[in-house]
Amino acid sequence: MILSFILIGPCVTLVYCRLAQMVSVFHGLVVVLLSLAALLTTNVLFYLYLERLQQPGHQPPAAAAGCEARHFKTTTMKECSPWLSCAHIRSQVRQLKLIGQGAMKQVYLAEWRGQKVALSTLMSLEYLDDFIHGLSMLQALQGPLVVQLVGFCLEDNTLVTEFHPFRSLLNLERVLAQERYRQQNTWQVRLLLAVDYVSILHFLHNSPVGRRVMCDSNSLEKTLSQFLLTSDFHLVVNDLEALPEVDPSRGLLAKCGHRELTGDFVAPEQLWPHRNQGVAFSDDLMPEYDERTDIWKIPDVTRFLIGRVPGGDLVHFHLFGIYEQCKNRDPERRPSALDVLKVYKQVYSSIARDGSFRDTL
Repeated sequence: MILSFILIGPCVTLVYCRLAQMVSVFHGLVVVLLSLAALLTTNVLFYLYLERLQQPGHQPPAAAAGCEARHFKTTTMKECSPWLSCAHIRSQVRQLKLIGQGAMKQVYLAEWRGQKVALSTLMSLEYLDDFIHGLSMLQALQGPLVVQLVGFCLEDNTLVTEFHPFRSLLNLERVLAQERYRQQNTWQVRLLLAVDYVSILHFLHNSPVGRRVMCDSNSLEKTLSQFLLTSDFHLVVNDLEALPEVDPSRGLLAKCGHRELTGDFVAPEQLWPHRNQGVAFSDDLMPEYDERTDIWKIPDVTRFLIGRVPGGDLVHFHLFGIYEQCKNRDPERRPSALDVLKVYKQVYSSIARDGSFRDTL
């Protein structure tokens, strides 16, 4: 009996070890298969999204100035280069330091072949759809009003864009307060920034991939953070993750998020219409809206951009009429971004030509 137990004991132990090894291998195989499935799903979603954008009626992605499609050229580069692939990003892009972080992604200052670039990495798969949408918009909307896409890697959920040292428009006052940039702190430079801002809205409202609404704009600070200030004092739009398409003729409207919006910055149609009746907010019952919510916000953004400089009051005086139109509570009666853009350009030319801003000094 004792001999039988001695003989059987090792066998039981050996069988248990083999089973444990098989379970471990199976678990590892499941993890690998799930990872591959997630990666495949990401790629399929992304390319289906791009395919939808490139259906008849949509134009192919635009290219950087002087470059063919799917190429980039930063201000310090002499020649165009193809968008960086996963292999290029992994081997050639070097992280330097963290320069920004939100709920969805982290942004690092990085370096590629001596060029400073911005490397963005997804922080949570919860925001994967938004990340893919933003990347798709970057590809489809490349041009002088949009930050340049340098490359992307869907496998690692990363993208690389051109780096602008002044960073977001939130830094405008800090930049212009520096001694070496004080000569730029004029009503002319500031009004031209407002012209850039309205030009970007006009572009998004008439984009090659449909009429787009800037939904990440529920406060002045959030709106300013969507734009980058370039070294030559122009604006490019940067964050495009929340850019739904609207087309009232097709019944296609939007809602910016699923929570109740409050405050004077957002358009009246973005507010819960039954708040005064004491009815609790319901996302299902909240009416949708279109791109004219962006028009409502133009005067507030412009007032920030003009700031407090000599001649600023005169600029606001000339823009008072278009401000009133933008703030019409009836969205149907608000002007288009193009209408506003024409007025802004006319005001700039008129004041510059007359030199009447000197009367306010």
